[in-house]
Amino acid sequence: MAYLPMTEYEGASEEVKREYEDQIAKHGRITNMKRTLLHNVPAFKAYMEWYTLYDQLVPVIGERALSIFSLAISTGNDCLICSTFFRKILVDSGDDPDNPTLTETEKLLTKFGAAITSDPHHISKEIYIALAEKFSVEEIVLLISFAGIMYATNLFNTVARVPLDEVLINYQKKGDN
Repeated sequence: MAYLPMTEYEGASEEVKREYEDQIAKHGRITNMKRTLLHNVPAFKAYMEWYTLYDQLVPVIGERALSIFSLAISTGNDCLICSTFFRKILVDSGDDPDNPTLTETEKLLTKFGAAITSDPHHISKEIYIALAEKFSVEEIVLLISFAGIMYATNLFNTVARVPLDEVLINYQKKGDN
């Protein structure tokens, strides 16, 4: 059960209505998380910086690798909404999110994402060395920053008990609810 209500377009301020309309124009819909965040527009905008970092990372690692990295973080944080969202992306592209065939970069990003969520104080030297061999310092900063916003997104959804979007229901991993 949701802890916080979602905003409704009807009765919303003009600023909130503009954000709704912008999300629908960009993505075809507005998610339950975004509708919940829109109770505070600055908080909403802070979380929307996820897209800025996403757009910078796609040319570096590709959309699939970024979805796999995001799935590793979201699964590690046990975030139903985000893990199901990235499962949907992978399934819709023809991948099996439970048994994906990973490139070396995707394996590294999966290990890194899992390490971030399991024990960020003790990420292995092996992971740091592999990251440094593969990415520039600027790219590593971008990966860590993206992971931070992904982690924050997981936290918001979990703590606020944002309900799973209807479009994601059929993509849940067996046993998730």
